[in-house]
Amino acid sequence: MDEDLDAMSRAELVAEVRKLRAAIRQHRDSSSHELCWHHPDLWLLLPERLEPAIAVPAWPQFMRGCIRYRQSLDEQAPGAPRTGQEFDE
Repeated sequence: MDEDLDAMSRAELVAEVRKLRAAIRQHRDSSSHELCWHHPDLWLLLPERLEPAIAVPAWPQFMRGCIRYRQSLDEQAPGAPRTGQEFDE
């Protein structure tokens, strides 16, 4: 799946690593409501172009998942600042 890397020069590989690191940092530095979003931009960094076949939970299951995710943030980042910012499209 990653055979394209074999044909890259050192300079091309370094550029690819920098591009991937920038995307990872952008995702890592997400905060507030950005944490809840679907991130297809990350998938576009892969060489294979596939239309992802995602399954979307029904609302009750989705909301339970959101609550569980938020609880996990309390466990994993108990000292993170809290915000009262509302979501605005």
